[in-house]
Amino acid sequence: MENQENKKSIQDKLATIKYNCDSKSHLVVDQKKCAKCKEKTCTQICPAKVYELDENLNEIVVQYENCLECGACRIACPKNAISWEYPSSGCGVVFKNN
Repeated sequence: MENQENKKSIQDKLATIKYNCDSKSHLVVDQKKCAKCKEKTCTQICPAKVYELDENLNEIVVQYENCLECGACRIACPKNAISWEYPSSGCGVVFKNN
């Protein structure tokens, strides 16, 4: 059984995660700083694809509801453009003990 779990794609594994969505985002992107970023590292580093570039607006769209709360985005952002806090109490990803 464990071997089958290891063969699942990251998308399959992410689909099993449960969330209690907050009504407001715990992630805020400084779009002015972000506009100067050529790499858009946040769109590449996030395993849950929380950040997506809207090419028409040249802005990052934040889908905070998918956040795994790993903090990789704020660590990897070369412009320090992401303000990250834990979601409100009782909201966010639901961790399970196995």
